[in-house]
Amino acid sequence: MSKFFIWYLLARVTGSPIASAIGLIIFYWAIDRYTLGVLPDPFRFVNTLRKQWKLEAHLKHAPHDRKARTDLSEIYLVRKQYARAVEVLRPNLEAGDDDIATVFDMGVACLGAGHTTQGEKLLEHALEMQPDFRVGEIHLALGRWRLARGDYAGAKKALEQLVAARKGTVEGRLLLSRALEGLKDDGAAALMRDQAWDEYVVAPRFQRRRERLWAWRARPSRPLMYATALALVLFLVGRFVLPQIAQSTSQDPYDDSYYGP
Repeated sequence: MSKFFIWYLLARVTGSPIASAIGLIIFYWAIDRYTLGVLPDPFRFVNTLRKQWKLEAHLKHAPHDRKARTDLSEIYLVRKQYARAVEVLRPNLEAGDDDIATVFDMGVACLGAGHTTQGEKLLEHALEMQPDFRVGEIHLALGRWRLARGDYAGAKKALEQLVAARKGTVEGRLLLSRALEGLKDDGAAALMRDQAWDEYVVAPRFQRRRERLWAWRARPSRPLMYATALALVLFLVGRFVLPQIAQSTSQDPYDDSYYGP
């Protein structure tokens, strides 16, 4: 049963097509929040966008505020606007900022913007400064970008270091399995995917919520099973429940037939 048919039945019941469409969107968004978690959070998006606009306006009047530049670059990195992050961070490094967070952010921004050599050098420098920064975050960044450009051997090296530093990482193990697949080591890749799922199962609730999508990528059958169950429930509701509601609300209560013979 299509979503259009569900919306049509809801519109017949409520008498408001717009309200029915909004309700259906909210329903699917709420289901996603507790299952896949792939849909964006509109509240977080709006708050982030407002903060970005404020920082951009502030830097027009105070271009030498390095703290504001750092905060704005982190927003750009979250939104994957890597070239803009490079531009906003460059004055900080030129002014002599050499703290670990600035070097790391600039390294990620350079890799995302396509400046591979500069990005690798900056992240290697960050490793020299603080190898355990954010419990393996530098290794994770190196692994991600090396994997993205097909450097499977380099990605494997970085991700193995990440897994050693961050014992319970689901994302790190799944990315490592992809690096192993790229190196044609299918047996080790399958074992790593199993380990990723095992770590997810025993992880605390807050970590499972954060890494749920990575875990389900390790076991694609799980989201497929949940999606099938949800589709079955929606089909049964649309096939049997909503038509009965629509029929009962469409009858005139003052009609003698409404009360039966």
